[in-house]
Amino acid sequence: MSVNVQELNRRVQDMRASLGPLFSEIERVIVGQKAMIERLLISLLTGGHVLLEGVPGLAKTLAVRTLAATLRVSFSRIQFTPDLLPADVIGTQIYNPRTGEFTVKRGPIFANLVLADEINRAPAKVQSALLEAMQEKQVTLGDHTFPLPEPFMVLATQNPIEQEGTYPLPEAQVDRFMLKLKIGYPSKDDELLILNRMATVEGPPVAKAVLGPDDIFAFRKVVDQIYMDDKIKRYIVDIVHATRRPEEFGLKLNQFIQYGASPRATINLALASKAHAFLDGRGYVTPQDVKSVAYDVLRHRIIISYEAEAEDVNSEKIVKEILDHLKVP
Repeated sequence: MSVNVQELNRRVQDMRASLGPLFSEIERVIVGQKAMIERLLISLLTGGHVLLEGVPGLAKTLAVRTLAATLRVSFSRIQFTPDLLPADVIGTQIYNPRTGEFTVKRGPIFANLVLADEINRAPAKVQSALLEAMQEKQVTLGDHTFPLPEPFMVLATQNPIEQEGTYPLPEAQVDRFMLKLKIGYPSKDDELLILNRMATVEGPPVAKAVLGPDDIFAFRKVVDQIYMDDKIKRYIVDIVHATRRPEEFGLKLNQFIQYGASPRATINLALASKAHAFLDGRGYVTPQDVKSVAYDVLRHRIIISYEAEAEDVNSEKIVKEILDHLKVP
C-alpha cells in the first residue's frame, strides 16, 4: 500500500473519531436499527437521498428527526397526502394587485434536511415536483430558478403494507434516491430497551446538535479522497452491467429482469462504498464495502418482470445471485 493511502488512512481515522458524538446523540434516542443509522450517515457523507420503507412504528420518522436534531441545519417535514399540491412542496408565486408584481413564497423544500413523510400518499404531480430539487438541487418558480441550501437531502418514508390511497412512485423519481432501506422489526433485547426508554409520559429524549454544515463539508472532502482501486471500479461496473445483460456473465436471469440499473446506480454504488469505508475508519475501498451497500443501492433500481413476480423472485434475490456469481477482485 502506498504512503499516500497510509496518510489518508490516518486522516480518515481522525475524522471518523469526530463522528463519535453524533453516534452517541442518535443512540440516546434510537435503540438498535444500527444499519439504518449507518445508511443515513452514508447519505449525509455523500449528499444522497434516502427512501425508508417499513411498517408503522419502526422509528423511521423519529430517526430522521433525530438526525436533523444532531445537526445545526434547517429541517422541514412535509406530510404527503392525496390532496397535496406541488405548490405546497416547492412554493408558488403570489400576485400583489397593488404593485402589479409577483412575489415568491418558498415552500418547505427550501431546507437542508427535508423529511417527505409517507411520500407514496401524494399523486404523481406532487411527487414529480421533487425531481428537479433532488437531482439538480434547485427549484424553478415561474421564470426564475432558485438554488436550494447546501447541504440538501431528501429523506422519504413509505409504508409497504397499506396500499389504499397510495400512488406508486414514478421510476424516474425512485432512481434519484441513492439508497432504499428496508426497515425490519427490532430484536427482543432491543424492544425491551425501547420499552424502558420510551414508555414514559414525557416521551423520548431529545438529541442535541453536535455538528454543523462546515463539518459535513469537511467529511465529504475526505470521503471524496478515499482510494478506490481500478479493480474495484471494474467490479462495480460489472455488478451494474450484470443487472442489464446477465447472460454476458453466465447468469440465467434474463427472464426475471425487465430493466436493469441505470448509470446513476454505478455512481451511487461507488460513493456509498467510499462512505462505508470511511465509517469503518479506512482510507481505501474493499470489495466487502461494495457488497455491504449493493442491496440498498440496487434493490429499487432493478425492475423485475411478470415472470419474476409469478416465481416469487424479487430484486434482492437477483442482486444476491449477481454478488454470489461475480468474481471478487
